Amino acid sequence: RRWCDVTGIDYVPALLDEGRARAAGDRLPITFVEGDSEAIPFPDAEFDVVLSTFGVMFSANQAQAAAELVRVCRPGGRIALANWTPGSYIGQLFRTLARYIPPAPGVQSPMRWGTEDGLRALFGDAARDMRITPRTFVFRYQSPQHWLEVFRTYYGPTVKAFEALDSERQSALAQDIIALLEERHQGGPGLAVPSEYFEVVITRS
Repeated sequence: RRWCDVTGIDYVPALLDEGRARAAGDRLPITFVEGDSEAIPFPDAEFDVVLSTFGVMFSANQAQAAAELVRVCRPGGRIALANWTPGSYIGQLFRTLARYIPPAPGVQSPMRWGTEDGLRALFGDAARDMRITPRTFVFRYQSPQHWLEVFRTYYGPTVKAFEALDSERQSALAQDIIALLEERHQGGPGLAVPSEYFEVVITRS
């Protein structure tokens, strides 16, 4: 919409197909490529701006993923991120999931990307400038049950957690998530659950 050349990257083919369909519906000439954040399939300094919205923060090798964002961004270009914070609703959801499926030893929380210390450790001297702005996204669904239905179907971390549990533990996890949604609900009709995130804009050295 701003006359840029845009490329979308994901490792899930179904999400790429969805992106292509939406781009076609809006008549936007966007290229979609299957790829991993830890090995972005483009040469050095290929892009003026590199964006990730609640995506790269879930990479298994965080340092490698951050290094790849830097590598494909030209010097003086921008790396822009939206990352959930540890105190957010999604941060609490991950703590709930971890009670049922503990992370492997040595694996760092994705919420590290939602802290200033974590971001500065990940990008270090590659960031000539870093601006962090706390913002809030509000999940709006018909009900807690509707939110859970959608996220059990489409949201990778939730899908994997339920797939790893037997039926009894699945039921217990579902009840815990619904209770958390009800606790965080702002009130009013339907479901409205705020979740804080960091809007991060990094100028590459």
